[in-house]
Amino acid sequence: MQAGNHDGADGGSSSPLYEKTISVREAFRGRALKLDVIDIELPDGRRSAREVVRHSGAVAVLARRPDGAFLLVRQYRKAIERAYLEICAGGLNAGEAPDVAAHRELREETGYLVRRLLPLGSIFACPGYSEEQLHLFYAEVGDAPGATDFDPDENVETLLFSKESLERSILDGTVSDAKTLSAWLFWKMRGPAEYGAQ
Repeated sequence: MQAGNHDGADGGSSSPLYEKTISVREAFRGRALKLDVIDIELPDGRRSAREVVRHSGAVAVLARRPDGAFLLVRQYRKAIERAYLEICAGGLNAGEAPDVAAHRELREETGYLVRRLLPLGSIFACPGYSEEQLHLFYAEVGDAPGATDFDPDENVETLLFSKESLERSILDGTVSDAKTLSAWLFWKMRGPAEYGAQ
């Protein structure tokens, strides 16, 4: 690995790794995403193609109750054919700010209302084929949930984890969701003063 500055500031069209776009054609359009096939020119002049998933972005919320319990949700993920544990998450509506979406998704999926919301950071979950950016938040919520408001085709269970049980679940692979692991890492690295990470 080359030593030096890795802040990503030179990662655009000025980068020696830059791939020039020649043409773009839409191959598929669905409810949540679309797929573009992009013809490109590589830095050495050769031609190739990239398949890129277009997505409006999403939010994910690591939420904690006053008693210290963290909220995770379990829902069936068809792509991997299993019921999957993860933090609350959902797509951005058109023109919706990430912090507004975080409040909305947490209320809709778990019934809990946010008392305090702090940004953790953002990630690109699968930049090899998708532009989707996930905005991660830490939320302090109330003691008990109110009414949920699931999407018509959504079935979601809310589970409570202590810090210790969540860390065990991460280490043994029970929790393996990338956005959940990223949010947990951000939360741990932010420190105890503002984010309650002890």
